[in-house]
Amino acid sequence: MMNQGDHILLEVEDPKSRIKIKIKFDKIVTWYKKFRLRRLPEQKIPAPAVVPPPWIDLPLDVTADILHRLGAAEMLETAEKVCKTWRSVCRDPSMWRVIDVKNSGSCYDTRRLGSLCRRAVDRSSGDLVDINIEYFGSDELLHYVSLRSSKLRRLRLSCCRKLSGKGLSEAAKSFPQLQELHILFMNQIAIEDVEAIGRQCSSLRSFTLIKHDSISGVGNGNDYLVAIAKVMPNLVHLRLGFFGSTITNKGYQAILDGCPIVESLICW
Repeated sequence: MMNQGDHILLEVEDPKSRIKIKIKFDKIVTWYKKFRLRRLPEQKIPAPAVVPPPWIDLPLDVTADILHRLGAAEMLETAEKVCKTWRSVCRDPSMWRVIDVKNSGSCYDTRRLGSLCRRAVDRSSGDLVDINIEYFGSDELLHYVSLRSSKLRRLRLSCCRKLSGKGLSEAAKSFPQLQELHILFMNQIAIEDVEAIGRQCSSLRSFTLIKHDSISGVGNGNDYLVAIAKVMPNLVHLRLGFFGSTITNKGYQAILDGCPIVESLICW
């Protein structure tokens, strides 16, 4: 190796011919760079075949039945985001003819579940026939439902402290086809509210009213039975629960006289 000015010369001797060849080092570097940048053609690896999820091939009615068991909140927040098939099923108005919105009782879920319930009612496109609301029901929410659900036939309300008796009786005016009404653990529902509901929903065939507060005085539960007998003549099933009140033969007789087709009567 020799240094000549700015260039470095390399002497390479051919072992056969004994000929010495002088090469500039910078040319070797240039050849090296060219060779390094010359890449071999890449071999394309075939992409693995996309296997559709096993639930894609299920009949739509089976898929709808599975999704409906999740409940309204899970369908709106989770299920419809899984795939296009599930989203399409969840967008079908027939999926929202029955709406079940449950709550564990946490006050933090009240606003979220109220919003979800409104979305579910909107998706029913006026064909809602059955709805269950637990804990988060209010006068405003039930009014929203009443404006969009004139075909409602079953309504179940449980532990809805923000729903007043007046709010319920006002909403009942928009439910002429209501056949089942179940009110659980809502002490704010008074006798006059029951009478107003009965007059507005003449098609009622099943009615439940359970109050967990104590009604003072022996026989005061009879007043509810007398009121129901006057305004709900088409009742077939009646269930009443009052803590601290005794229902006497007067109340039972009022139901037998006012509701001639009653088949089951449970009171305590």
